[in-house]
Amino acid sequence: MPAIPRCQVVPLAAHQVSFRIDDREFIRWNSGNDYPRPFFFPVLAPSGAMITRMGHPGAPDHDHHQSIWFAHNKVLGIDFWSNNSEAHVRQLQWYCYESSDSACRMAVELGWFDGHNPAPLIRQELICEFCPAERAGEFTGEIQSRFVPVAESLEFDKTNFGFLAVRVAESVAAFFGGGVLTGSTGEQTEENLFGRPSRWIDYSGPTQRDQQESEGITLIDHPQNPGQPTGWHVRNDGWMCASPCMNSAQTTTRTNPLQLRYLLYCHAGGADAERISALHANFAGTAPLQLRRSSTPHIRWETFREPAA
Repeated sequence: MPAIPRCQVVPLAAHQVSFRIDDREFIRWNSGNDYPRPFFFPVLAPSGAMITRMGHPGAPDHDHHQSIWFAHNKVLGIDFWSNNSEAHVRQLQWYCYESSDSACRMAVELGWFDGHNPAPLIRQELICEFCPAERAGEFTGEIQSRFVPVAESLEFDKTNFGFLAVRVAESVAAFFGGGVLTGSTGEQTEENLFGRPSRWIDYSGPTQRDQQESEGITLIDHPQNPGQPTGWHVRNDGWMCASPCMNSAQTTTRTNPLQLRYLLYCHAGGADAERISALHANFAGTAPLQLRRSSTPHIRWETFREPAA
């Protein structure tokens, strides 16, 4: 009898996919059509508490803040960020779900629709890899996207809003709870981090009542992402976003698609700069994930990664 892998991808009803380590769910993918775009929720800290949330704690016009999600404010001038336009993102198909002792992976294709035409403007190839970290209950998640336009080229306009954003739990937010924003430079708070370059940003704070120690989530920017040095859109009210279009527009083409790579680190305790910097250095040295046709019977597609140069 084959052994059950330590890291598992488990498809669920209602267009959800559960990612599990040691039989414990730590993050879930949601791609149903009841929201304008897919997202990850819940995202669980090592204690089992939710480290992210759906929506803003005090602003009902910010329900587009869907835990961890992909969006952009201006695609050919079209608003793919808020819930105020007919534009939407839909999962077109899944390619593969891969489980193993060291990691679990998912590859899917998303379509970005303007709300008026049946064909998408963009096809987003999304590959995710989740791995257990050194300490129990912690995990890392590489989230990689290639944006292939249906036309020969397409421009993502200059804006602070996009592409991958994280809305933390109310208790972790600096304004609503007891959380702290920390950047790779050592600076803290929105006032010192907004719009400024950083290799990573961390949001840590209490996740349970009477909790003595914080838990947190770090968003790590890959140094080969466009728009370097990347400015960050961060807020004391509980969200963070690396913004490659903050200072200039970014163009994607069919022959040279825009590629973005980010690493999430969900951890116990506050921001450990030494540990996070080591994760950043390792991430910077890895080749991107790729998708190919599989030669294995009963498997159509598989992911792979070339050895680092």
